[in-house]
Amino acid sequence: MDNDFPNDRSDTLSLATVLGRGGMILAAALLVSGLAGAVGDRHPVPGVAATSAAATAAPADVEAMRVELDAARGALAVERLKNRRADAVQAYSSQYRIPADLAGAIYDHAVTEGIDPALAFRLVQVESNFRPNARSRAKAIGYTQLKLATARHYEPWVTEKDLSTRDVNLRIGFRFLRDLQRQYGGDANLALLAFNRGPARVNEYLDSGSDPDNGYGATVMGAGHSSRP
Repeated sequence: MDNDFPNDRSDTLSLATVLGRGGMILAAALLVSGLAGAVGDRHPVPGVAATSAAATAAPADVEAMRVELDAARGALAVERLKNRRADAVQAYSSQYRIPADLAGAIYDHAVTEGIDPALAFRLVQVESNFRPNARSRAKAIGYTQLKLATARHYEPWVTEKDLSTRDVNLRIGFRFLRDLQRQYGGDANLALLAFNRGPARVNEYLDSGSDPDNGYGATVMGAGHSSRP
């Protein structure tokens, strides 16, 4: 399965090499700087002034090395994130038997909107079975089965045609679910019920002391074999 970010082990090894060598060079520079300063202080004899001047210049060199090491560490962290994403996308693509580009889009929008990717995939599976043009009798549209009125709460200019577009539908759908999770204090079941039935209706049940559960939350949570890459 092709991935957006191939697992390039050679890049990771080269970065690790830079970090290892840079760390040794930095430690050596600090040691030389300290010894040179000590010699200059204890033996004020002719010719030592040059050594002191070199020691004075050493902190700038050490700082430059620190900057280079920080950059290398940052690059290594980015590489690790890329590899982690690639592995997850490949696993989800295989698990749900969907194209890698769709799996990548679901994963990326879920992470961006603060939704657990595993939950995001289950939601899309239950709502549309990964069909971009899915429509319900209630006029819900696309991957996450959004109604136009709900979508326009987030993006007032959105159209029905827009909601058939992969990235628009996933972005707004996951944002809606994220807000519901916050509204119900992180209760995943209530958030999913509100996604399915509408928050107003769920609140009516709760306010009257009734149970709004219709089994939808359990269906989503149990979808996709409940395994996580």
